[in-house]
Amino acid sequence: MPIHCVMPGHEDEYVSARISYVGFVDQVGLEGVVILKAEDGREFPMRAFSGEVARHISRFQEGDKGAIPTIYNLVEEIAAMADLMLTEVRVYQSGTVLRANLYFQGRKGEIVLRNYRASDSIALASYYDTPIKVRKSLFEEALEH
Repeated sequence: MPIHCVMPGHEDEYVSARISYVGFVDQVGLEGVVILKAEDGREFPMRAFSGEVARHISRFQEGDKGAIPTIYNLVEEIAAMADLMLTEVRVYQSGTVLRANLYFQGRKGEIVLRNYRASDSIALASYYDTPIKVRKSLFEEALEH
């Protein structure tokens, strides 16, 4: 699990976004889709992740945070033990896949967990009601297609 100190800069390469839609690409719910919407109205559709993660995101958005999957519970327990709070998730493209960095704030400063699956990171952001930021270029590429 890579842990890095926060490096200044790159903040202006990201825009704040919110989840405007969660659903499925297929009729049986195997592939999930999330539409992230920037404050200026631009949208970025994100797909090619499990329907299970889409269901978790949907539940978390509806306020159902009672039962969380084991891997998210692991993050919750570590954060609680280390007195860390998830403060931001930043989504970006790495090669052909979407990845995300998770920013945590604690008593000893800020740490960043880098290069995690964007879908799970967005699920954690929806669980914690944490801001999501998306690299500007992803919104621009979405407009081109």
